[in-house]
Amino acid sequence: MKKFYKIILLLTALIFLSTFNPKEFNLAKKKSDTLFKIENIEIKNNFLTNKSEIEEKLSTIRKENIFFIKREDIEKPLKEIDFLRKIEVKKKYPSTVIIKIYETKPVAILFKNQVKHIIDSSSNLISFKKDMDLNNLPGIFGEGAENNFINFLNQLEKNNFPNKQIKNFYYFQIGRWDLQLLNNKIIKFPHNNIEDAIIKSIELLDHKNFKSYNIIDLRIDGKIIVK
Repeated sequence: MKKFYKIILLLTALIFLSTFNPKEFNLAKKKSDTLFKIENIEIKNNFLTNKSEIEEKLSTIRKENIFFIKREDIEKPLKEIDFLRKIEVKKKYPSTVIIKIYETKPVAILFKNQVKHIIDSSSNLISFKKDMDLNNLPGIFGEGAENNFINFLNQLEKNNFPNKQIKNFYYFQIGRWDLQLLNNKIIKFPHNNIEDAIIKSIELLDHKNFKSYNIIDLRIDGKIIVK
């Protein structure tokens, strides 16, 4: 039986070799390469990331065969783009690659050495560019603020502080924060028992007796100083 299969295989090979035409094979390959070259790159879900910047970074994959392009071939040139967290890649045959963008969330503008930086939700510092429409974000001031900001912001969010009312954050190197609200009220927080102070500040902001004060000082445990 094995001998029979060997004979069949040998006959098949002889038939293939007798009918094989290299010119026709090369022509078919050339048509295939032309048909499946990447001609279109569709960018979706980008809000902060510049579409033209993405397309420029991916210029190297244009005209490549869509079957042989791998995810890492697309991810690698995009790694240096600001706000880009991850991507999803889909191929739409015969010649289109669709890229869905997932971006980090910008949360504040850091003023450091008279230079603006964006801080995102992962504590990354991103250079501020003039074409960024992000001036509505709160400002952050103080040496070393970028190293402690996200932790403080998370504590505010955890306790449902009205973050949309915050105009500026001021950090002091002893490890504490002041908040300036949109109505220019100042809340001074301690460097210890910060969560208790946040809860207390929310209560005071809602209390009618404190609406006339410009400063609420919670730095001393068990005391509220107002001005």
